[in-house]
Amino acid sequence: MPVTQLLAGSSAFAALIWWVVPAAGLFGAIGYVIWVSKYKSKFESETSRSVNQFQRFQDSFREAPPVEDPAAHKPDSTPTI
Repeated sequence: MPVTQLLAGSSAFAALIWWVVPAAGLFGAIGYVIWVSKYKSKFESETSRSVNQFQRFQDSFREAPPVEDPAAHKPDSTPTI
C-alpha cells in the first residue's frame, strides 16, 4: 500500500470526524433544549412539592409544644434514708 493512499484515507477519516463530532454535539444540544423546555415544569413542580413537604415536616417540630410527662411532677413515694 503506497503512503499516499494511507495519508489520503486518514485525512478523509479526520475530515469525517471533524464533521461528525460537532454535528452530534449540535443534535445533542438541540435535543437537550427541547427536552428541558418540554419537561421542565413537571420536574420543577415535583421538586417544589418535595421541598414544601420537607419544610412542613420541619415546621411540625417547631410548632408542637413540648410534651410534659405527668409522672415527672409527682413526688417520689419511696422514702429516702
